[in-house]
Amino acid sequence: MKIDWAALGSVFGVSLVATVALVGLFTLGIVGLSKQEQAAAQGGSATLARTGAYACFALCAAAVVLWGFAHCPAAGQG
Repeated sequence: MKIDWAALGSVFGVSLVATVALVGLFTLGIVGLSKQEQAAAQGGSATLARTGAYACFALCAAAVVLWGFAHCPAAGQG
């Protein structure tokens, strides 16, 4: 058995970058929601923080769905 170490390292690197990016995006969404609560507590408008947070969560959901489509090519083929 021969292991292609370059391919394994490439998969590891891409997986690591994708995981860090997805976690970072979700974290930005949580921070946006916390800023919304702070602005509301101070009597200000929090539309931008809420919109940014929802955009981050939508991008996270889209990434998960696209990952599913990429890894399940037979999905929907009855």
